[in-house]
Amino acid sequence: MAVNAAPSGEAPPGRLAGRWVPWLVIGLWVALAAVMVPLSGKLSSVTTDRAVDTLPASAESTKVAVLEDSLPGGEDNTFVFVYHRAGGMTGADRATVERHYNTLAKRYPPKAAAGEGDDGPPTRLSTDGKAMMFTLDVSTSYGGPETIVGPLRDAAKDRPAGLELEVTGPAAVDGDMDAVFDGIDLQVFLTTVVVVTVLLILTYRSPVLWFIPLVVVGAAALTAMATVYLLVEGFGIVVNDQNSALLTILVFGVGTDYALLLIARYRETLHHHENVRVAMVHALRGAAPAIVASAATVVAGLLCLLVADLNSTSGLGPIGAAGILCALVAMLTLFPAVLVVLGRRIFWPAIPRFSTAVEEKPGLWGRLGIAISRRRWVATLGSFGILGVLAIGLAGNTGALREQDQFLSAPESVTGFTVLRQHFPELGGQPMTVFTRPAYRERVLDIVKGTPGVAVAIPGQTVGGWADISVFPTDAPDTVAEYDTIKRVRTAVHAVSGAQAIVGGPSAENLDTEVTTSRDEKLVIPLVLAVVLIVLGLLLRAMVAPLILMATVIVSFGAAFGGSVFIFDTILGFKGIDYSVPLLAFLFLVALGVDYNIFLASRAREETVRLGTGQGMLKALSATGGVITSAGVVLAATFAVLTTLPLVMLIEVGFLVAFGVLLDALLVRSVLVPALTLLIGRRIWWPSRLSRPTAEPPNGPQPLADEEEFALQH
Repeated sequence: MAVNAAPSGEAPPGRLAGRWVPWLVIGLWVALAAVMVPLSGKLSSVTTDRAVDTLPASAESTKVAVLEDSLPGGEDNTFVFVYHRAGGMTGADRATVERHYNTLAKRYPPKAAAGEGDDGPPTRLSTDGKAMMFTLDVSTSYGGPETIVGPLRDAAKDRPAGLELEVTGPAAVDGDMDAVFDGIDLQVFLTTVVVVTVLLILTYRSPVLWFIPLVVVGAAALTAMATVYLLVEGFGIVVNDQNSALLTILVFGVGTDYALLLIARYRETLHHHENVRVAMVHALRGAAPAIVASAATVVAGLLCLLVADLNSTSGLGPIGAAGILCALVAMLTLFPAVLVVLGRRIFWPAIPRFSTAVEEKPGLWGRLGIAISRRRWVATLGSFGILGVLAIGLAGNTGALREQDQFLSAPESVTGFTVLRQHFPELGGQPMTVFTRPAYRERVLDIVKGTPGVAVAIPGQTVGGWADISVFPTDAPDTVAEYDTIKRVRTAVHAVSGAQAIVGGPSAENLDTEVTTSRDEKLVIPLVLAVVLIVLGLLLRAMVAPLILMATVIVSFGAAFGGSVFIFDTILGFKGIDYSVPLLAFLFLVALGVDYNIFLASRAREETVRLGTGQGMLKALSATGGVITSAGVVLAATFAVLTTLPLVMLIEVGFLVAFGVLLDALLVRSVLVPALTLLIGRRIWWPSRLSRPTAEPPNGPQPLADEEEFALQH
């Protein structure tokens, strides 16, 4: 079908047509980069993964951590040394353990070493005679777990042949976890750059075009990192390593999507306009509204996280919003400016030529439109059937993932807990810390010792108007049984009037995190749905279409989650779902997944004004099918970068979001939404004027055969 182009000699409209405007925009970005790039490198200096920074101040374990910090010597890092020999501990082995303890206790004088005093010597021999252990509390004044655990392990290397040692305990787990995150920002950044580069080269098959969006997205990412650093310094936002990695993924994924959409429109307009500046203005007029609406949806969804109690979750809101906004601004200013300056030759070897008659050839998406229009009910029910089958996976293991099961390959701290439980079953859990007023210490101690699930309760120091008690549960760390013990201990000590007793510790922090996250889900998820629905309603100026789009995205999320759980449980063998995964996955899949529906529906509404609902949707599918699919693949690939990291939680988030994005882009947006639109017809735009018969184009609503012919032509 021939389409008449605009006259080649038309005057460039608006200010953007000015010859020097693109150069001015580039100059402003260069000046901005000179300021922001140095600041971006400082983001890692303000990241924190401490539970006291992550949990809300109202959490009981947070109060314990703050109190520990305020006491002389500060908070302790608790390490557990477990020595074992299959044939039984020898005299030389026992002497070595005693020597190691004395050396380390002298090097790192503890405030109060668990196991001292009336409860016996600091070292403990197992009942089977095959293991010995001691606990060492090292003040944080000596450094964080990641800096201490290595020297501690090195100091204990001098031991008889055959005597095995695992250094474990809460601080050792934290140290090994920090080692996983060490350098993660750079790894994620470089891996994402490589993935996006390969996909852009495959998409454009041009030796130079791929480089432009990559550079601009990189500039947006550095600007976003600097912006987040300023937000942390100015407003005290909590940024952990997980959120820092997600920031990079978001900017590269979303920024590249925006670039693909704009380039697709720009390539179209270059066929109709000889002047590249005029072509870019028309491309921006066509693509910018959908891009801005997409960004607004994601930003609005992210900012809903501000109502969360968990600081790391609420912090992700402004962090992610800053990244999306930086990507948006870069792609609507710097990217068009660079493309205009470089001209048509940037598309070499497939340079789009200006012509007064452009031939539009039928393609894959036109043929897909024919199939959908002929079998609307089949397409609809088939899509729901596939999504329903995937959702069955939700019946799998969706239990909470223990902290020690987070590692893809178990480090020494995790294997040490297993050895500890084998030889010291009464000390199998992570220690709790109970603070009480000194006058009530003995009473609280007796109550704690008598609480079911408690193996040992040891009195510690009394200082600053508080007395502490170290409590060892009998159950394995981060299990339901251990959490029940923590709850029983809290209930028991809270009942002692005047003691003001509070219970904390690593497992208590994990319990409080899980409880807080569950509460946040019930608040954030409905808010995200409401906000996204409002944005869709404003964009499409309708009520039915936004409800349909939201319903498809929610069903898609359930299917993606179910399919992912099946993979995690039966193929990868993960032992549960991290507590943070459902909320993060829901946010990203609803906010990002609805993007593709926005790109399709906004184009469909634009075409409906001219062609009617049926042909308008087929035209929109034909025009946007290729670019939206490419965008979905790119975004999925960037999130899939997280699956290369050796941490189960990041693998789960990366896989789930990548799978969900592909499901949205390839099935929901490509088949289900067009089929539903063709079934519902013009009523999908209710109550806007497009839903009325009088709003149909001059030739009236088109029958099915005409829609098929139209799809063939497009």
